[in-house]
Amino acid sequence: MTSLGMLGLALMAMFVRSGIGAREAPDRPNVLMILVDDLGFGDLSSFGAPDLQTPNIDALVASGLRFSNAYANCPVCSPTRAALLSGRTPDLVGVPGVIRTHKWNNWGYLDPDVPLLPALLREVGYHTAIVGKWHLGLESPNTPGERGFDHVHGFLGDMMDDYYTHRRHDINYMRLGDTEIDPEGHATDLFSDWAIDYLNSRKDEPNPFFLYLAYNAPHTPIQPPEDWVDRVRRREPGIDEKRARLVALIEHLDDGIGRVFRALDANGQAESTLVVFASDNGGQLDVGARCGPYRGGKGDLYEGGIRIPMAARWPGQITPGSSTDHVTLTMDLMPTVCELAGATIPAGTTGRSLVPLLLGRSLPEDNRALVFVRREGGPRYLGQDYFAIRQGPWKLVQNHPFEPFQLYNLDADPRETQNLIKQEPSKAQLLSQALMMHLQQAGQVPWQRPERPEADGGGSN
Repeated sequence: MTSLGMLGLALMAMFVRSGIGAREAPDRPNVLMILVDDLGFGDLSSFGAPDLQTPNIDALVASGLRFSNAYANCPVCSPTRAALLSGRTPDLVGVPGVIRTHKWNNWGYLDPDVPLLPALLREVGYHTAIVGKWHLGLESPNTPGERGFDHVHGFLGDMMDDYYTHRRHDINYMRLGDTEIDPEGHATDLFSDWAIDYLNSRKDEPNPFFLYLAYNAPHTPIQPPEDWVDRVRRREPGIDEKRARLVALIEHLDDGIGRVFRALDANGQAESTLVVFASDNGGQLDVGARCGPYRGGKGDLYEGGIRIPMAARWPGQITPGSSTDHVTLTMDLMPTVCELAGATIPAGTTGRSLVPLLLGRSLPEDNRALVFVRREGGPRYLGQDYFAIRQGPWKLVQNHPFEPFQLYNLDADPRETQNLIKQEPSKAQLLSQALMMHLQQAGQVPWQRPERPEADGGGSN
């Protein structure tokens, strides 16, 4: 073979290894990762909601790739966030449940030795920032600045008891870097403003940035600005008041996201920025959320609790208006961003890169077993885990620690109405064995933080 032919084969092999295929290798993008809190699969107009308007998120979906078969790694907050930043199933990094202020009601401790996405990106020249909700630790060594973020402007804790006072258990968890701050205003507006400030600060900087924008909306308390509720009532006569307030909170969130997008455009950053949008779990049904056609909601391991809206936009690389039904999880985003940034994907990463999907190529289903775990306290759960595991179309689920497992074929029964545990015992056995293998591995990882003085009080999601 001629030297020219050998060179051609070498170049082809390089592109195949990179997963880029026929397209040219793109420059390393800026990354804007937007994670919202408790947004149900059916609570965007682009995902079928008839009574709310989310034009800015809808425009993102229309201009990029819709993930129609996306899952959160858990039906509650902290574990999904741990999966997003670590690329691992959350109980493998010590976060099977929600991290909270008080030890007696705390169900996770992020492994300090696990490398997180911002630290990996910083190693290859990215400037890294978090704006908004952290929810992965309240003290050293698990504060966001210690886990890889150059810029920190947001809320360390879990939920806010009030969108305007920003307290949790009367504790102020708002921070700028390591400094406690006490800003005025609705939390959604503050996080949008702070994200815009950060984007403006990076306008003329040579290095790419990673901005993790984590809103606490539309998590409870359902506390939208009243003028937003009034416009929903006028537009949707007869709407249930509970639903009207949630719709208003979501529409107010969408407006803030739109302001962030306009800042990207004004700064000339939009063309070189990969934007990913996702929710951390399903919507909370008792406050009026809708989770599409699926069973259950936040806290459930039925599809409504873990199926999420997700989309990505990257001008010039992602085909506008495209979609994929490839099964994806929150933890897949970490290796995806690492591959695009040229960062090392650590050993032990259980997520899989989605780069081929972003660039218009197919990605064969790998038939991996997808494990979902949640540990919780209170009289309903008593500190126990409950589980789901999906492989191919088959899903084995226990939605409560003290109930039998159920088996569903999601291709034939996406609403999980026909329990096939008696008809398909061999399928159930295979999934049970895979789940046990996972639990053997996860059992080696501590989920309780080291001893410290206990505080009084209570907690919730």
